[in-house]
Amino acid sequence: MIRYIGVRLLLAIPALWLILTMVFLLAHIVPGDPAQQMLGEGARAEDILQLRHTLGLDLPIHVQYERYFAGVLHGNLGQSFHFQEPVTEVILQHYPATLELAMVALVVCAAISIPAGMFAAAKRATAADHAVGVFTLLGLSVPNFALGPLLMLFFSVKLGWLPVSGRGSVANLVLPAVTLGAALAAILARMVRASVMEELASDYVRTARAKGLTEWAVLWRHAFRNALIPTLTVIGLQFGTLLAGAIITETIFSWPGIGRLTVQAIEARDFPLLQGCILLIAVTYVVVNLATDFIYALVDPRVSLE
Repeated sequence: MIRYIGVRLLLAIPALWLILTMVFLLAHIVPGDPAQQMLGEGARAEDILQLRHTLGLDLPIHVQYERYFAGVLHGNLGQSFHFQEPVTEVILQHYPATLELAMVALVVCAAISIPAGMFAAAKRATAADHAVGVFTLLGLSVPNFALGPLLMLFFSVKLGWLPVSGRGSVANLVLPAVTLGAALAAILARMVRASVMEELASDYVRTARAKGLTEWAVLWRHAFRNALIPTLTVIGLQFGTLLAGAIITETIFSWPGIGRLTVQAIEARDFPLLQGCILLIAVTYVVVNLATDFIYALVDPRVSLE
């Protein structure tokens, strides 16, 4: 087990280094001067040059990269240009909001899509199956940047049932969580349907039915349990997608998380903060995939992590 964890973490290091390097280069290639952004358009050229020197932006890009990479190795992500605080502190202030939104979106979509996929598999080629197919098609077809404003206009502006934006209560979570989890719910429902249908055609299912087990027992105790591996794979992979998709969703609903913070960092040309946000999302993605492998072993004893 320990050896497996060590190997996976070692394999993740090159990927994280590549992400870190690409984000650093892209941030410095994008047009715009952080010093000009901080001082405003009416600032004197001397003041801008002085601020660039203070921030270290007048150094060659390879020197800036060496300094930044050395800081990351020592756990120092630098100082935010915009907030004038350590990047680590700024990120930790916003990260819990993103995790909260992503977890609620994951729970909501799993609570809807897993029963829907099971129901569609049990009622294959019926009107119920086609209805679930329409639901998944809508979820995949409507992007979150279009779904969010539509939900906001209907449930917040027209009906007045839910808050338009912000964070603070359970009601504030509903619209962002639905917007963020809609596409995942559609993908997960289709995956569950396909996996369960494959298991229902297996010999052990026919044997279970021959023994007189109820259809409910056959579906949930036998077919669904064996269909969990591909389902967990989708959930694990899509969790990282939820964090990336939160950039748009959090901006739409003014949710104070990492996604909105990333947009603010791009607008302010805050290179250290932008690099820290992307690095955190990448590390979270690696950790979630590692945790998914451990859940495999818990769900299916036939899976060996070694």
